[in-house]
Amino acid sequence: MIYRGSGKKRKRKQGNKNKNSRLNILITIIFLFGFALMARLAYLQLFKSDLYIALANDQHLVNNEIEAMRGRIFIQDKSENTEVDLYPIATNKDFAFLYAIPKKIKNPDYVANELYKIFDETRVVEELDEELKADEYFKALFPEEWEDDGESEEVALNVQEYEELKEFYEIKKEAELKIRKIEAVESYMARLNKPDDPYEPIKKKVEDEDLEKVLAIDTEGLDYMYEKHRYYPEKNYGSQLIGFVGYQGDEEAGRYGLEGFFDEELSGRRGFIKAERAANGDLIIINDREYEEARDGSSLILTIDRSIQYVACKRLEEEAMRYGADGGTVIVMEPNTGAILAMCSWPDYDPNHYNEVDDTNVYNNPAIFDAYEPGSIFKTITLAAAIDDGVIEPETTYFDKGYDMVEGWDKPIKNSDYETHGGHGNVDMKTVLEESLNTGTIFAVEELGYEKFSKYVRKFGFGEKTGIELETEGVSNIENLLRTTMRPVEIATASFGQGITATPLQIISAYSVIANGGMLIKPHLVAEIVNPDGTIFKTQPAQLGRVVSERTALLVSGMLVNVVDGGHATLAAVDGYYVAGKTGTAQVAGVGGYSNKTIHSFVGFAPVDDPKFVMLVKLDDPKSVEYSASSAAPLFGELAEFILNYYQVDKER
Repeated sequence: MIYRGSGKKRKRKQGNKNKNSRLNILITIIFLFGFALMARLAYLQLFKSDLYIALANDQHLVNNEIEAMRGRIFIQDKSENTEVDLYPIATNKDFAFLYAIPKKIKNPDYVANELYKIFDETRVVEELDEELKADEYFKALFPEEWEDDGESEEVALNVQEYEELKEFYEIKKEAELKIRKIEAVESYMARLNKPDDPYEPIKKKVEDEDLEKVLAIDTEGLDYMYEKHRYYPEKNYGSQLIGFVGYQGDEEAGRYGLEGFFDEELSGRRGFIKAERAANGDLIIINDREYEEARDGSSLILTIDRSIQYVACKRLEEEAMRYGADGGTVIVMEPNTGAILAMCSWPDYDPNHYNEVDDTNVYNNPAIFDAYEPGSIFKTITLAAAIDDGVIEPETTYFDKGYDMVEGWDKPIKNSDYETHGGHGNVDMKTVLEESLNTGTIFAVEELGYEKFSKYVRKFGFGEKTGIELETEGVSNIENLLRTTMRPVEIATASFGQGITATPLQIISAYSVIANGGMLIKPHLVAEIVNPDGTIFKTQPAQLGRVVSERTALLVSGMLVNVVDGGHATLAAVDGYYVAGKTGTAQVAGVGGYSNKTIHSFVGFAPVDDPKFVMLVKLDDPKSVEYSASSAAPLFGELAEFILNYYQVDKER
């Protein structure tokens, strides 16, 4: 028994020894692992701390820009007996941004077709109609769409030929519509038919009406969020005056017009936030975390009167289309302050859809951009200069042969009525304006002298920009009058508005000199700039200098009244008021001479003793009327009557 007992003890001792060995190995492993971990931590602390601090900050820091609200642009609606009301013509509006979650869309083909119906179908049909009507092959179907240019042959069809052509037109239209629909639908399919795609943008600036139609589509996987974008409630009216907010790269910025000129003021200044995000998602701004509030943009209150602007733009478009004109411009300005009451041109565009125009030249504002040869409306400037210098009076006479020969030029320079009237004989300067005689202004400029004439033209503001608060202002070309050695023929033609150019705004600014008693006033569009802190900057009228004496301005005003009362501009008259004004029918310069195109202008003001406005009406190459006395003048008269009634100006006679 003792033997057995001693054997068991030896086995127990051997087992304890094995256990101790395994324990030592485990302790060693733990020690080595701990040592390695400590070494690694030490390494990271000493050599990689910046990296992991940055990574941690990336996960917990918020560093975002805060958008500033773009300032609004307002126009006024006023009369002498009512308070001024403000109307926004450029503001900010919430639009839906439509996006798709393709992996949730079970029937992308159906959804793509529905999106086409909502966003594209009407536009595609309208665009195709315009294209086919402009196709000469279908000219006989749409004769009203084609002008008689004297070159295209008139197409005459019998009944059978007409019906066959019409049938072919419908077949081609239907086929083309199918092709364009397929292209548009495939464009949507390229974004919707992605089973694993979590996000695809579909359309920005979706109107609420269209959004309702989208939400009515029987599908999952279409969603939206609201974004603020620029919105123009007046749409086309005054679009070239306002400009638009478009994209420059990924950033929105003001382009053209007031939006471009005042982009910095309207944009304001972005803010930013740099903070930690807590576990619950709240932002914690502590220590070196930073926050700067966004500064909203300033707003503009314009001198534009909403009622005058609306009527002027509407009637300009109607008359330009009635006469088949290529375009037109109307400007209305207060002669004593330079405040612009209306400025519109046609054709125009809707700045809400600026990217849908056919020709980007429509972005330019013809009232300030398009310089043209003014023609006979410039005769007023020539006679005012000569009267102011004292070399002629309204009663000064000369003998009119109907033409004049100028030194260094072997062709006669004729009056516009020479072929039908011949010479007018002994006439005074009042008759020169009334009958618009070229020979009379040649006589006046020769009496005045070339250098003095050039000086007066520059004093009236020609050859320089007006400095109005708009982008892309053009400048007149009076190079013929600036040469050291001036050619007599160029001075002669400049006296009646040929061979020199001016913008409509420069012309109306020059006429304001006559209307206000002889001072050149800087035109302006902005009455007030309202800053986000409530401070207001008001524009003060800026007199740029005296051009002619009050006496000269008064005499020339009287001569212009005679033009309206008994000369070529009787259709510009307004019953009960003395209206001053001048017609101009100018040829358009072409290659190697003048083309058959003309520009019709009328410039005037009323009432003559205390003018409330000076106005320019311009029509570009009207087709169905020959002279401005029958086109621009009656439109001036209609608008003048509206303005005088709108301001409730007492009648003078």
